[in-house]
Amino acid sequence: MQPKRNTWQREAVRAELSSADGFVSAQELHRRLKSDGSTVGLATVYRALATLAEGGDADSIQSPDGETLFRSCTTVGHHHHLVCRGCGETRELAAVAVEEWANQVGAENGYTEIGHVLDLFGLCPACSAKR
Repeated sequence: MQPKRNTWQREAVRAELSSADGFVSAQELHRRLKSDGSTVGLATVYRALATLAEGGDADSIQSPDGETLFRSCTTVGHHHHLVCRGCGETRELAAVAVEEWANQVGAENGYTEIGHVLDLFGLCPACSAKR
């Protein structure tokens, strides 16, 4: 498989994603690009985000309401997220205990090459204090 060529559209999406705080939807990213005068289409934003996520340059998570959200990835390798439902603040977690548990459950059931996704959603201290 040939590497995807770098287009100005993908670079625009990458730059806008890098400037976003926390995770954002493709629609929100598209709205931001349009408000900055970009002509990038929504379908192109979706494709660019998928390519960035596949290449490890963006994280993607599924929000509690089922929407896929993206953010610029700052950690190399497997990791998890703790995301505030109020403001979107995100913390990356190593979660060693989760890794050990997943491997143990897999081994107990005869599975190998275990993979998993774990994202935790809650309210950060600031959003909790506002309630």
